[in-house]
Amino acid sequence: MTIQTALLQGAEILEKGAISPARLTAEVLLCHAMHCERAYLYAHCNDDLTQLGWIHYGRYLHERLKGKPTQYITHRQEFFGREFYVNQDVLIPRPETEHLVEAALAYLKAHPHATALDLGTGSGAIAISLAIESQSRIIASDISIQALAVAKRNCEKHQAPVSLFAGDLLEPVRPRSIDLLISNPPYVPGADAANMQREVRDWEPHIALFAGDTGFEIYERLIRGSELNLKRGGRLLMELGYRSLEGVREMLTPAWSDIEVISDLAGLPRVIGATLRSS
Repeated sequence: MTIQTALLQGAEILEKGAISPARLTAEVLLCHAMHCERAYLYAHCNDDLTQLGWIHYGRYLHERLKGKPTQYITHRQEFFGREFYVNQDVLIPRPETEHLVEAALAYLKAHPHATALDLGTGSGAIAISLAIESQSRIIASDISIQALAVAKRNCEKHQAPVSLFAGDLLEPVRPRSIDLLISNPPYVPGADAANMQREVRDWEPHIALFAGDTGFEIYERLIRGSELNLKRGGRLLMELGYRSLEGVREMLTPAWSDIEVISDLAGLPRVIGATLRSS
């Protein structure tokens, strides 16, 4: 079987399985099976696919048909111009979260000596991006030891000076020790699980997805904890879930000022920022 034939058959299998985009997914999985770049597939389309390559390719196609996200098969996801290792212990970084990084970098540019904490770091994509793009001190935490292992691996890959620690939200953090708190927290209400894509619901870690019955439980703990752990005048930046803007805004009591909402490219509110008043 030639590489071209394998690619066509894989795309057809995925299309019949309602996997989209079928052709691109087939290319990515075949490249992963062959340990090559996509350009190689076209430059060598008439070459025979090795038996070992076909075995791996067939397994990856089967996994994708079962709903396993492509990123968990290849263990790769690009974020903020860099490639990160991911597995089922961490959420797959989304392009929308880059708006959170951009907002944090804007703050760090104005406050280069700030200490920033990425809470619920997962793969470490946010913290590593901030550490490489700024000169500030970046620390990151997660309640999951398995997620921290992934973040550590990515820190080593990118030689990013991020300090990692385990903890349940802000419980291990000293009062008034953080200038900037960044978080993409769990915000999916438990009742929404049935309506989620199977790739997300069945494969991504629930501890990083679901916040409780309402979806606001982690936001509430984050805001309340930030009032104790941020320095006076410190900044809080959080990613917003679908339809969560008004509920989160209501939690920002008179202790907060300079509330800013940043929309994504689709026009949806994606990031909310607030400053802890000095007094």
